[in-house]
Amino acid sequence: MTTSRHVMQVEPFGIEPIPDAERNASVLDFIRLQWGGANTLASAMLGAFPILFGLSFQQALLATLLGIIVGALILCPMGIFGPTTGTNNAVSSGAHFGVVGRIVGSFLSLLTAICFFSLSIWSAGDALVGAFCRIVGMQESPWLFALAYGLFALIVLVVCIYGFQFMLLVNKVAVVLASVVFLVGFVAYADKFDPAFAGAGMTTDSPEFWPLFIGATLIVMSNPISFGAFLGDWTRYLPRQTGKGKIMLASLIAQLCTLLPFVFGLVTMAAIAQYAPEYVESANYTGGLLAISPLWFFPLLMLLAVIGGLSTGTTALYGTGLDFSSVFPRLSRTQATILIGVLSIAIIFLGRFAFDLVASVTTLVTLIIVTTTPWMVVMTLGYLHRRGFYSQDDLQRFNRGQEGGIYWFYKGWNLRGMLAWIPSALVALLTVNIPGQFVGPWGELAGGLDISLLVALLLPAVIYPLLLKLSPEPAAVFGGAQAEPTTDVPVFSGQLSPMPE
Repeated sequence: MTTSRHVMQVEPFGIEPIPDAERNASVLDFIRLQWGGANTLASAMLGAFPILFGLSFQQALLATLLGIIVGALILCPMGIFGPTTGTNNAVSSGAHFGVVGRIVGSFLSLLTAICFFSLSIWSAGDALVGAFCRIVGMQESPWLFALAYGLFALIVLVVCIYGFQFMLLVNKVAVVLASVVFLVGFVAYADKFDPAFAGAGMTTDSPEFWPLFIGATLIVMSNPISFGAFLGDWTRYLPRQTGKGKIMLASLIAQLCTLLPFVFGLVTMAAIAQYAPEYVESANYTGGLLAISPLWFFPLLMLLAVIGGLSTGTTALYGTGLDFSSVFPRLSRTQATILIGVLSIAIIFLGRFAFDLVASVTTLVTLIIVTTTPWMVVMTLGYLHRRGFYSQDDLQRFNRGQEGGIYWFYKGWNLRGMLAWIPSALVALLTVNIPGQFVGPWGELAGGLDISLLVALLLPAVIYPLLLKLSPEPAAVFGGAQAEPTTDVPVFSGQLSPMPE
């Protein structure tokens, strides 16, 4: 249980291991953070994509279920590192990518945070301004949207600066309120929803069906996959003895709970397609939602916008600010959070007013899936290979400006992990095929089907174990618990001298 003494105090910890005495979060808190971070209009917006792609409601529902379940199963192991290492997943990845190579995880965290922070601010700001203008009879204008985006971003930034306990408090409240509003929302739009909605009328025999179905599934899957770099931010506050199976089950439950906003997005987008089709053509989900909404639901929609902006925004921005402080050790967690927050706000305005929102979202979530999935596979296989042994002190050497330790490998890089991740992510990116949105140079390799996820899962699962066999790791990284072949190559320790400026 958390105490009020911590909630309104700025979190003192960066990416150094959390002391056992401070690990007072529960598995239920972990579920709340995951569910709260996705129980928002931003997830409903992602849930609308299968309908935007032309699928029928039944087809879209199947793609959504498949995306959430498969994505959740890939995600589940990523929560087990925090209690063991006491730090976030990017720093923990130094055990498998090298203490310098862990910047791969930092980059993935930054990419994901910018995407979902932007989505949360866009969807929340659009809904708040649109509902407010309709209630008071004002005309929407760019300066109103800009004001809403800036206000939401500033509030999220303040919550993230205060840190973990304040963010946890926000999500405890947000999960309950948002769930109630979504359930009421199903009632509000029930008279406009037709479960027999046929979309573009495609069948499984239609040549364009499978590429679009798989593309829609990948868009939905991006949500659970996006949590991969962040789970350690929260599980590091769980007691060290927390069961690994319990943590993975908690992740699965939390992601299944996100079906609530995703199905809301499906139902409302199907209604928008029938009663306000012009918003489908312009891919303006929030505008369509407002256009078909009964007047009495506008205040609740504004409440949902506020809740969503805070929940998704804080869970995305907090982890990146935390991790960025470890890449640039001279920055405190608070300073790094402010820096990343300001950068993200600039990108929000640029992306909203200068680029195509749907194309931008599709491209970003595709990048997240094809680059993060192989990284997660290497992390999971690495955990099994090491039998769960990690040295907290050696993981922190780079962050302290020191060389050496059992994870130094080759100048701070573990080439086994890097050589498994780089080609897997690259080939997966080349094989993406989402018609009309993003098609890689090898997108037609499987007759138009998108095989990027299959590549992202299977290629590192083959390459990484093979590299471990061909080049066994030093015995020291196993802590005496190894069951795999090892090498007697000594671990570089040096004098733990400061790294060059």
